[in-house]
Amino acid sequence: MYFRIIRNDVAKSKATTWTTMMFVAAAGMLVSLAAVLAVHLAGALDTLMTTAKTPHFMQMHAGELDRERLAAFAEQHDLVEDFQVLEFLNIDGTQIKLGEQSLAASVQDNGFSIQSEKFDFLLDLDGNIIQASPGELYVPITYMKDDFAKIGDKAVISGKEFAVAGFLRDSQMNATLSASKRFLVSQQDYEAIRSMGSVEYLIAFRLKDLSQLGAFETAYASAGLEANGPTVTYPLFQMVNALSDGMMIGLILLVSMLVVTISLLCIRFTLLAKIEEDYREIGVLKAIGLRVSDIKKIYMAKYAAIATAGCMLGFALAFVFQGMLLANIRLYMGEGEHSASPLLFGLAGILLVFLAIMAYVSRVLNRFRHISAAKAIRFGAAQESHVAGRRWSLSGNRLFSVNAFLGIQDVLARKRLYATMLAVLVMCAFIMAVPQNLHNTISSSSFIQYMGIGSYDMRMDIQQTDHISEKTDEIIEALSRDGDISRYAVLTTKTFQVKTEGGTQENIKIELGDHATFPIAYSAGRAPEAEDEIALSAINADELGKQVGDGMTLVIAGRERALKVSGIYADITNGGKTAKAVFADHSAAVMWSMVCVELADRSLVGQKVSEYADRFAFAKVSDIDEYVAQTFGSTISSVKTAAYAAIVIALAIAALVTLLFMRLLIARDRYAIAVMKALGFTRSDIAAQYAARSAFVLVVSIVVGTLLANTLGELLAGAVISAWGASTFQFAVNPLSAYVLSPLMMAGAVLAATMIGIAGAGRVQISENIKE
Repeated sequence: MYFRIIRNDVAKSKATTWTTMMFVAAAGMLVSLAAVLAVHLAGALDTLMTTAKTPHFMQMHAGELDRERLAAFAEQHDLVEDFQVLEFLNIDGTQIKLGEQSLAASVQDNGFSIQSEKFDFLLDLDGNIIQASPGELYVPITYMKDDFAKIGDKAVISGKEFAVAGFLRDSQMNATLSASKRFLVSQQDYEAIRSMGSVEYLIAFRLKDLSQLGAFETAYASAGLEANGPTVTYPLFQMVNALSDGMMIGLILLVSMLVVTISLLCIRFTLLAKIEEDYREIGVLKAIGLRVSDIKKIYMAKYAAIATAGCMLGFALAFVFQGMLLANIRLYMGEGEHSASPLLFGLAGILLVFLAIMAYVSRVLNRFRHISAAKAIRFGAAQESHVAGRRWSLSGNRLFSVNAFLGIQDVLARKRLYATMLAVLVMCAFIMAVPQNLHNTISSSSFIQYMGIGSYDMRMDIQQTDHISEKTDEIIEALSRDGDISRYAVLTTKTFQVKTEGGTQENIKIELGDHATFPIAYSAGRAPEAEDEIALSAINADELGKQVGDGMTLVIAGRERALKVSGIYADITNGGKTAKAVFADHSAAVMWSMVCVELADRSLVGQKVSEYADRFAFAKVSDIDEYVAQTFGSTISSVKTAAYAAIVIALAIAALVTLLFMRLLIARDRYAIAVMKALGFTRSDIAAQYAARSAFVLVVSIVVGTLLANTLGELLAGAVISAWGASTFQFAVNPLSAYVLSPLMMAGAVLAATMIGIAGAGRVQISENIKE
């Protein structure tokens, strides 16, 4: 019986059934895709870090190294499972040539290492531990993706020739967000080039219990061991590796939730239209004693069939598109060990969509309880109230034509009917705007202010060298005489000890200098202004348990100094564990120094970068735009892809929903259309009225959707960005795209669908429909 009912009903309303099924398929596809991608990402990342045996704690250190003292600490500490010290040979990008490409413009710290013996292995693209032979060079995978090199290319490192033998995955430094990149050479070749660069040490530990990482960090700092460089831990390695693809998955999940909501709204509309069409029959069924639950089963059967077909189609489409979206994960991390898990989670996502649809259909059908059998049989339709629309009379209209007025009046009179279309179009506007705004934001140069970096034109980093203070002074003197320089600021980083509440001491890296010239964005509080103030990065604030206004004690040259926390900020540099202060200090050695520069003429950046790089070979000179492109490039690309996909999805949904809505509206308004034709309204008049209805709802939806995108959307995007620690966040909106192009594209899709949808209005016969 149910099969016959479903078959007959589908035959009567093929367009509505297929449109509804496509919405279910889109929702299922997106939810399944998000689940599959998330599982692939988690599995591939876990496999990469397990195979590579990523360090749980790593301290980068430049300078003298006491290996015996480090080994003694590792041996005596109960938490340590394994320990090693690796060398990372920094070589300037100007001395590195891959094929025909020079790395002179690279903002990365490019270094050379040998394969580790214990852990922190460098892997090939098949996940195997690489053993480099003399003359072979293995290149970071990011340079393969950027087409800098291919297998067989000749590479020249400080005059010594190598052959590119392959590409490597580095569980520490894979991501573009990582400031360093490791090349792999043999022991023999490493010794040959060791004198051509500066050596930095990677002091790495694997722990017996990762949950005790915080206690181990405290113990390492308290022991006063080498710490002249960033400290990075296992959770941070995980976050940096997963970030780019994780943001794309987050956007897909956001869009999928909105599409699911839209699908439910469309189902609600079609279901209510069907109930109205069957109103008298439902009354008859209730009159003869059929229970509400039995009547519901008839309708539930149809939507169960539609939901099943749509979910199956969505699941198939998810596996069609997943290959393209998984390409980046597979390139950087490989495959996960449990190949069946993505399939199971994809099915689970599809099942959730199916259950959500059926639960919603059941809820909508509960209105059967409120249908009076007597009224349904007598009137054959629900009785509507048009009081609201009548408050605005045609005689008082001075703004619109008669057809436009009647169209708008109908929307105001039947607000509940048009609420579904309005809600869908609002969400479509939201889907279009939020990913675009997020892409514009993270691709803008100002975005780095949320990441702990000021907004300037050029930066010069002085590190991995002797006499950093003196060399910084040389640069400052040159800048002060350069008429093209508008302003600059100098920041030096030193290590101090902070006294914790437990009485122990931990190392903390503090950036001293001018924090006002090129300010960053603070999630709470402000930059330090007085000598007794300090600002903490979000990670440091969490670990130390500090908030704005709290006090903390530094130990400087054996003396305690009380400071007050003035602000908290996000930071992706130096392992995310930094602080900022303005007090003067001459006791601690300078770890590194940075000079930030703003030019009077922005077009001279390229010229000045080359000029200062040639003049001061000891400094790494970077164009800040290039720095952003190289650091966030992969993430920006992923979000851009998701943003374009969201536009296509939103336009398709807006057009399909409008088409469906208009066809159902025409079917519902057959009597009213017949009356208008009898009164002398032409086909073009009726078309104009329906176009006015669509246009009115469209304008309201675009306004509301844009407002929501810049408020609620900003909060949702902020939640995604907070994975980086940027808890304060504001959209950088492109006005042309957000307020002109996107509304025009949506208007075009909606109005085109309206014209197609109302084509049936001209075929309504006066005699047949007035008679009803």
